Amino acid sequence: MSKPLVGLYPGTFDPVTNGHVDIITRAAKLVDRLVIGVAINEDKGPLFSLAERVEMVEQQCAGIKGAEIIIQPFDTLLMSFAESVGAQIIVRGLRAVADFEYEFAMVGMNQKINPEVETVFLMADPTHQAIASRLVKEIARLQGSVAHFVPQEVERRLKAKFGVP
Repeated sequence: MSKPLVGLYPGTFDPVTNGHVDIITRAAKLVDRLVIGVAINEDKGPLFSLAERVEMVEQQCAGIKGAEIIIQPFDTLLMSFAESVGAQIIVRGLRAVADFEYEFAMVGMNQKINPEVETVFLMADPTHQAIASRLVKEIARLQGSVAHFVPQEVERRLKAKFGVP
């Protein structure tokens, strides 16, 4: 019997967007087990607590078919976390050229740390290419509609965070 293929999709998910859900859904078709690594990353000053971010990701992954999905926080070096969960691949979403430049540099560093773990890029669905958590938070803070960018439950949570009716 062959070893299950384990993928790791890391991110801050502050908040989880429709783009994230799209990448998770598509990645779940490619692996046997998909670990969603929710980065603690306090340096970014997340709007949502770690527990809230994990809960939002869990809610959005509940109905996804395919791979076994595990949501797990981490605060270590990505490659150390990948090794700890037995990941053979890192899944990353690409929206634009700017994403590619950043990810290209990261892949080079990660390959030096552990050449056994491959990085797989999934192109963002065209309907989600403009979505970025940072921009979603800004729109919500300024009381704009984020309904096209995030799942309904996430929209509700954003409104609550910013005191928007």
